[in-house]
Amino acid sequence: MNLLVINCGSSSLKYQLINADNESVLAKGLIEKIGLETGIFTHSPTGKHKIVQKENIPDHKAALNLVMNALTGEKYGVIESLSEISAVGHRIVHGGEFYSESVMIDDQVMEALEKCIELAPLHNPANITGINACTALLPGVPQIAVFDTAFHQTMPKEAYMYPLPYEYYEKYKVRKYGFHGTSHKYVSDRAAKFLGKDIGSLKIITCHLGNGASISAIKNGYSIDTTMGFTPLEGLAMGTRCGSIDPSIVTFLMEKENLTTDEVYEILNKESGVLGISGVSSDFRDIESAAENGDKRAQLAIDVFNYKVKTSIGSYVAAMDGVDAIVFTAGLGENSGSNRKAICGGLTYLGIEIDDEKNKIRGQENMISTPESNVKVLVIPTDEEMAIARDTKKIVDGIVLDKALS
Repeated sequence: MNLLVINCGSSSLKYQLINADNESVLAKGLIEKIGLETGIFTHSPTGKHKIVQKENIPDHKAALNLVMNALTGEKYGVIESLSEISAVGHRIVHGGEFYSESVMIDDQVMEALEKCIELAPLHNPANITGINACTALLPGVPQIAVFDTAFHQTMPKEAYMYPLPYEYYEKYKVRKYGFHGTSHKYVSDRAAKFLGKDIGSLKIITCHLGNGASISAIKNGYSIDTTMGFTPLEGLAMGTRCGSIDPSIVTFLMEKENLTTDEVYEILNKESGVLGISGVSSDFRDIESAAENGDKRAQLAIDVFNYKVKTSIGSYVAAMDGVDAIVFTAGLGENSGSNRKAICGGLTYLGIEIDDEKNKIRGQENMISTPESNVKVLVIPTDEEMAIARDTKKIVDGIVLDKALS
């Protein structure tokens, strides 16, 4: 069974074609700058040369046309025809309170996604566009929605409610939703398997640290809290997002700088975080390089980021009344030994000991704590596309079974 996994951004499209029977990746790629004058198409078929080409890509349907042609093309293709694609799995950023698990997409699901646009105005419209484009290009092929928010729907009410007038929750569903759920679920499952233990008996804190970053408290396999909130802006300091700040700062700056709502939104989302503090970049590699060369603001940005991660981990130890394992994942979490070391260096009260040699790993699954460490610390590379493929296969298999039994 070949499954096409699609992740649509506002001006980008990531994809993987996965053989779900053996979980091998047949091809993967990225299309950038959709709708701009010149788009960039990168296609990497397994066992063949990667191609990178510039194209006029006016919309997501045109982008998917490129993907389909590449997958079936004589030179760079990996399947003979589109009929070999059994289903499409879509990463959907926001499912609101409508969905706590992945579902097959139908008219009712599309209506729910439309209603969630106001909760995720930058992401859900692109996700909907991707679904519609696949419907046009692959008529009759099942499509599955896998939600970033679904894994966190198990949070207790005291964790997801904001101390605002209750009517705003009733009228507008203002509450914490959490994001990166597919990643947090995937790496927590992998961590349990790595440790050889039942996830139902573990308290795990997962740290998805990249340009976008979040931490989750996972107790007995269920998310009970996470740092991102009503939107992905809450929580940690990130690449360009401010994370949690005093809400009065927003109105203060609007008055002092004579800012509009759109302008302050742009500042908080795209000009803040480690970029805002360092003035260097939102890329931690650039910031670390600047800090090594004596840039004090770059070092401050790193220190602020690590401090927010460390204190968030501490709060989740309290939320779960203990912790068995801490997992680092995503670009920074998987590759920066210095950040992992600095974060864990502030958690020695938990009995954490880091093996400096093992902590040198980059992008590899391994334990980086010593055998004597009271809390196990692991690096687990995330694979959201594979997690989406697994959910898609599970649902498609269920549909096939239901038809066989009917």
